[in-house]
Amino acid sequence: MHTDTERCVRAVQAKDARFDGVFFTAVVTTRIYCRPGCPVVPPKPRNMRFYPSAAACQQAGFRACKRCRPDTSPGSPEWNQRADLTARAMRLIADGTVDREGVPGLASRLGYSARQIERQLLAELGAGPLALARAQRAQTARLLIETTGMPMADIAFAAGFSSIRTFNDTVREVFALSPSELRTRAPQGLPSAPGAITLRLPFRAPLNPDNLFGHLAATAVPGVEEWRDGAYRRTLRLPYGHGIVALTPGAERYIGCRLTLTDQRDLTVAISRCRRLLDLDADPVAVDDRLRADPLLAPLVDKAPGRRVPRTVDEAEFAVRAVLGQQVSTAAARTHAARLVQAHGEPVEDPEGGLTHLFPSPEALASLDPEALALPRSRRTTLITLVRHLATGALTLGPESDWDEARARLAALPGFGPWTIEAVAMRALGDPDAFLPTDLGMRRAAKELGLPHTPAALTARAAAWRPWRAYAVQYLWATDSHPINFLPTA
Repeated sequence: MHTDTERCVRAVQAKDARFDGVFFTAVVTTRIYCRPGCPVVPPKPRNMRFYPSAAACQQAGFRACKRCRPDTSPGSPEWNQRADLTARAMRLIADGTVDREGVPGLASRLGYSARQIERQLLAELGAGPLALARAQRAQTARLLIETTGMPMADIAFAAGFSSIRTFNDTVREVFALSPSELRTRAPQGLPSAPGAITLRLPFRAPLNPDNLFGHLAATAVPGVEEWRDGAYRRTLRLPYGHGIVALTPGAERYIGCRLTLTDQRDLTVAISRCRRLLDLDADPVAVDDRLRADPLLAPLVDKAPGRRVPRTVDEAEFAVRAVLGQQVSTAAARTHAARLVQAHGEPVEDPEGGLTHLFPSPEALASLDPEALALPRSRRTTLITLVRHLATGALTLGPESDWDEARARLAALPGFGPWTIEAVAMRALGDPDAFLPTDLGMRRAAKELGLPHTPAALTARAAAWRPWRAYAVQYLWATDSHPINFLPTA
């Protein structure tokens, strides 16, 4: 996008917020960079330069606009709709891998040399992994400065900086203000519980919260997840500790987010995982335009545009839950998962009560006795095989996963058929083109709409919906009266 100068200029002149995070506009006369939807008078086209990332703008010597705050825009939808090296690297950087493991750790996870990754990111994003991670640290620091009363020294290390001096220098360079000046200028913060960090998660409109939060609430595992006071709450397993998040729909272009963390260094990772859970970096206009081209899907899209794919904060957890949900009702799947949580989950303290455990890790489940599982024998075998492969690293499910390779590895395990594999691809791995033609709810909805309803015929018809078939699944599921399709009222 950033190489199409004419298209970028039109977006900036129209102040089109749909492109926020897709590219950034740098102004050579002011040395400031903005998001396309910046409310100020657009600069002259000859003074505009376009970059694919905030990090590239910063590397070129531009500082963030104080008005539109481009560093807080939604992430590029590119990284959620692709599975190539660049996209997988960007998902890992967002998950804090460079901060924790350095560029060698990033390279190791991706299976490439550090030099190859550096070259690829520079070519496509104008910045290497260190610069991209630095831009992310700067945004985390700003968030903590403006929304908490933490001492600056604590913020520096919580945001991932190696020293207070580096923290101070980076904040001044990126925002043209010192940390203390940023705090002084900050608007009145959101109300926050003691020890919690309250912030807003931006998204591209429209966003329909019904199936998104409805699905999470209806399938919530007791002790790990709950719907309370208009918010979805759950526990989070994080690199340095654990956390509890409350996510609230309803705000225009923002999801309310309240985080309680045992280690503030996990803030960036927690935000990244919550964004992935709610599919907040999606481009709903592109998705809906493609699906609307099918005359039988168009009425569904027009009725409730902006549906997202409810995803997960833990890929291994979802894979386990997908196995527990094979050929049983939503209520039965919750019951099976709750038993595992009570027996093998790690206890946590919830200041607000209601949440009691982290979902058990593959390592904790790998040694469980199959006979203790109230499941058919074949499903016990499937579950035990899965968790042992996850625990040993023979199977990896994460931001770095190649979607096709992960599908092949899952297919090699006993008990993994097309439905389970595609469910994991759609909700755990985040493949926007995952498709479930054998799903009973899908076939019933297709028949009612006049679409082909046998798996082969439905798959053939769905070729026109690519690469957004996972979103078509959401629209088709939404024709049912199942609780997953409705925002809870309690």
